[in-house]
Amino acid sequence: MLCDILGNFFISYSSEKTVSCIVPRVAGGYMVTCGLKIASMDWETAPALLTYAEVDNDKPNNRFNDGKADPVGRMLAGTMALELKPAELELGQGSLYSLDVSGTVRRLLSPVDVSNGLGWSLDGRKLYYVDSLKYRVDVFDYDVTTGNIDNRQTVYQCEKEDAIPDGLCMDTGGKIWLACYNGGRVICIDPDTGQRLQVVQLPVDKTTSCCFGGLQLTDLYVTTAREGLDEAGLLQQPLSGGLFRVTDLGVKGLPSFEFAG
Repeated sequence: MLCDILGNFFISYSSEKTVSCIVPRVAGGYMVTCGLKIASMDWETAPALLTYAEVDNDKPNNRFNDGKADPVGRMLAGTMALELKPAELELGQGSLYSLDVSGTVRRLLSPVDVSNGLGWSLDGRKLYYVDSLKYRVDVFDYDVTTGNIDNRQTVYQCEKEDAIPDGLCMDTGGKIWLACYNGGRVICIDPDTGQRLQVVQLPVDKTTSCCFGGLQLTDLYVTTAREGLDEAGLLQQPLSGGLFRVTDLGVKGLPSFEFAG
């Protein structure tokens, strides 16, 4: 489900497949990953998806997960296997893809278990990346001219209480803010030292992603999930699935990059 507010009107678009990320577009509207498709949508015209590319045609039980635009306007997004049975996920079925401004898609990394959070260093030369079931944040050398990645290293190894690393964002100091699924927290990481600098505790366990917003980009918005919680779990954590705003962190975030195609 995609939603937007135009003037005083609320409109929505329902899709048959999972919508896993939305990326702003320089030309207006958004880029969307839906199922195994990368598509565009412009709310000012008929709300429908225009497909740019489709991936993993040999893996129909896959879907896209997280994605973002890079500093020069490419779109990076990764895939994962669907959970066909509760708590059962086929590993190594995903990949990380890059869509350039001409519409060409190429695979940057494979195999991947659950492709997730993406972020870039302040100079754009480092790509921070999460493959969730590796339980760590990795960094690649990133060539902004070609979009190539190289020299993978580990920036942060998750502690037991962090649980599963999920989506992430960056602040103006070059620090990583990482949502920890089943950990009920967002943590701030110094990528230069690998140290956990700060922990923001949420009243729900299933924190999924985060980004900075507000007029000065000083508020941290955190998305959460409720899928998989039984009735008892929902009674204990009734705010699961809600969107949270965290203030007074003393830092400022970076605006999102836009797809330039």
